[in-house]
Amino acid sequence: MIDGIIFDPLLPWIAIGVLAAIAFGGLVVAVFRGLAGWALRGLAALVLIAALTQPSLQDEDRAPLSDIVILLDDRSASQRLAEREGTTASALDAIEAELADRPNTEVRRVAVGDGQEDQGTLLMTALNTALAEEPRGRIAGIITASDGRLHDLDRAPDLPAPMHLLLTGQEDDWDRRLIVKNAPAFAILDEPVTLTVRLEDDGAAPDAGTVPLDISVDGAEPQTFTVPVGEDIELPITLPHGGLNVIQFTTPTAEGELTDRNNSALVQINGVRDRLRVLLVSGEPHAGGRTWRNLLKSDSSVDLVHFTILRPPEKQDGVPVNELSLIAFPTRELFLDKIEDFDLIIFDRYKRRGILPAIYLDNVRNYVEEGGAVLISAGPDFASADSLFRSPLGDIVPGTPTARVIDESFRPQITDLGDKHPVTAGLLGEETWGRWLRQIEIETSADAGDTLMSGVGDRPLLVLDRVGEGRISLMASDQAWLWSRGYEGGGPQLELLRRLAHWMMKEPELEEETLYAKATGQTMRIIRRTLGDEVGPVTVTRPNGETEEITLEEVSPGRFEALYEGPEIGLYRLAEGEQEAVVGLGPAAPREFEETIASGEVMQPVIDSRDGGILRLEEGLPRIREVAEGRPAAGRGWIGITPRDAYQTLDVRNVPLLPAWLTLLLASALILGAWLREGRR
Repeated sequence: MIDGIIFDPLLPWIAIGVLAAIAFGGLVVAVFRGLAGWALRGLAALVLIAALTQPSLQDEDRAPLSDIVILLDDRSASQRLAEREGTTASALDAIEAELADRPNTEVRRVAVGDGQEDQGTLLMTALNTALAEEPRGRIAGIITASDGRLHDLDRAPDLPAPMHLLLTGQEDDWDRRLIVKNAPAFAILDEPVTLTVRLEDDGAAPDAGTVPLDISVDGAEPQTFTVPVGEDIELPITLPHGGLNVIQFTTPTAEGELTDRNNSALVQINGVRDRLRVLLVSGEPHAGGRTWRNLLKSDSSVDLVHFTILRPPEKQDGVPVNELSLIAFPTRELFLDKIEDFDLIIFDRYKRRGILPAIYLDNVRNYVEEGGAVLISAGPDFASADSLFRSPLGDIVPGTPTARVIDESFRPQITDLGDKHPVTAGLLGEETWGRWLRQIEIETSADAGDTLMSGVGDRPLLVLDRVGEGRISLMASDQAWLWSRGYEGGGPQLELLRRLAHWMMKEPELEEETLYAKATGQTMRIIRRTLGDEVGPVTVTRPNGETEEITLEEVSPGRFEALYEGPEIGLYRLAEGEQEAVVGLGPAAPREFEETIASGEVMQPVIDSRDGGILRLEEGLPRIREVAEGRPAAGRGWIGITPRDAYQTLDVRNVPLLPAWLTLLLASALILGAWLREGRR
């Protein structure tokens, strides 16, 4: 095929232009002087200048290339509803066969699945990838079989050919979906948090009026409410406990509804305390007297009431009471009337001095048994005759003082049990901790609680115990402040006391016997904490009721873990022995099922950009026509593809228009003719 004339000049174009200008000037002079051969001279100059450009005819051997039609096969989750999957497959199979029978046409079929991490249908992403793998000049058309619910429209490419959408689904499809709005990640315990719930009907839905709505917390028996469809419903919910609370909303599947996958929603909210109220009772002043106060005051979420004895009753210095600047402390109000308002009571080197009557301390014991928490930081006072142990609190204290005070240095050690307990687990570096200089000798019985730390001669140093519904702990030394001062390198004083205080206040992450799971997408990390040496397999109950046993592996003392991949979205129940937990996998409302009614509204702007069409497959398979570039590419019952006439060049040959011998012959003949004409005259 002759492709055209090309030039390969012997001189730069500027030089050829200069020579042409000189020749033209000479021609003008010849005309002005009346030379009879000026025309022949001009033709000779033209031949010579043309020869300098070396014109050639380019002859190409071309092989035609076939047109490419891309078929996008939407296989996302919403395409598996009703009969969409089968309709899509049969329609694309028929179109692929028809295109394959057309001459000079190839088909590229691209499957489009769900995006990872609930990204939805990434149709345009798949189209971009397909277009990047093919020459744009060969793309004759793009045909998509889908419900039109894509989630990456912002990635729509510049289309090289008409695009058509073959809609799956039926005109009379309808679906009901449950939406939970403004669900917070955290909420304050004992304070209601308002969630907005809405039930919406899409498509050709019947008039529903009101429908039942079930609400369940942590997999418990659900409560049923009747709510209207199409209205925002505000539900105040109070979290029952700290840590992760899993709330499930469910509405029954209605007759004729497209799917029930969006009839439920999971909301996971962490319950946190607003303000932790702590009562600190300080006894005789000592070097570390401000340790507990500084720790608690440094936490902005703690409300601290500090009760300290600066002037004991036995002090007789003759100063009239009405001249003292001290104020009377409201002991009755604190220890009788409002003791239940406190989350934790700390006795720091306190001993009985007649300020707190036995009835007050007896009320403290009742407070612990009914769910409160008491921590005793013991000094020499605990070994004396006025020890708190020799009060009504002695019935619940997890250690008995021997009246011996050991004044020698020692390095605190974590016991084998302490390696497993979350209060002391992971506090590494015992060999580098600074020493303490005093310990109160106590004795513990086999059932008197858990000894997490030991001191001189492996004597109990930190003992924790549960009493009734509450908790009590005993630190048999008043030397923790040495760590905060950095004595001999110090130690994890702040972390230890923080964990201890939070365990006393029943923070879920510090429970020693617990089962819970951390979810990431469809994967959960199952975690079992125990003070025992081994645990049994965890029984996982899936949302559909099927069960599976998962074996855990010990990753650290007292901590067993396993990874589990959930096959579906929903609420999973975990059980191991007496420990139970629930966890939700997947999003609160899967993106693929937010809108399930087939519609071409989202893709309309992209399709209109190349005059494509949107047709419903329920109306029949469209015919395929060839249309010219720029013409409408769709109509009633048909869609068009644009032939591209692409080709591949196999060989290129250049044939000179002015060979050297021809140039010499023509130029010589013209110059000779001009000379003869002028000489004859």
